[in-house]
Amino acid sequence: MPETAHSEFWKDIKPVEKVFREGALPEVYHHKIAEGDPRYWVPISETVSSKPVWISPAKNMWADVLMCTGPGIVNRHYHPHPIWAYTISGKWAYLEHDWTATAGDFIYETPGESHTLVCYDHPDPMKVFFVVSGPLMWLDEDGNTTGHYDVFDYIAAARAHYDAVGIGADYVDTLIR
Repeated sequence: MPETAHSEFWKDIKPVEKVFREGALPEVYHHKIAEGDPRYWVPISETVSSKPVWISPAKNMWADVLMCTGPGIVNRHYHPHPIWAYTISGKWAYLEHDWTATAGDFIYETPGESHTLVCYDHPDPMKVFFVVSGPLMWLDEDGNTTGHYDVFDYIAAARAHYDAVGIGADYVDTLIR
C-alpha cells in the first residue's frame, strides 16, 4: 500500500483488487536509483560505472544510471535502435554533437546514430538515466564496427560484478522483466 492519503480528493477510492493478470510479473521499484550502496554500480572503466535498474532479455533492452566520477569516456559506438537519456547530475556530451547536457536535460537518440560519450570534470558526478534498446556496436576511430555489447553482455557483466562484491549474481534476476 502507498502512503496513506489524508486530504486528497481520492483518499476513499478503493484500489483494484486483481492487480496482475495471470502470468504477469510485479513491477520493478527502486527508491532513489542514483544513490545508495556503491556495490550496485557495475564498473565499465576507472571512472565510469552503470547501475542496472531494469533488464529485458526478450526486448534486448535495459535501463540504468550511468555514472562518471571524473573525466571519462564511453568508447565510440553506434546504435541501430533508439536510446532515451535524462541527466540527473554532472555534465556530459557526445563529441559529434553541438550540445552539452547538465542536470534536467533530456536526449532522444535516433536509430542509426554513432557517437563518443564524454564526461566532464564537474563538482557533481555525471549521472544519467538511460533506456537502451538493442546493442551498442563498438567502433574504431574510422567508424568501423569492432564489436558489440548487448543485453546479454550487460547481464553477464552485472552477474560477475555482483557475485564478486558479495551481493550475489542472482540479484540480476530481480531486475529482469
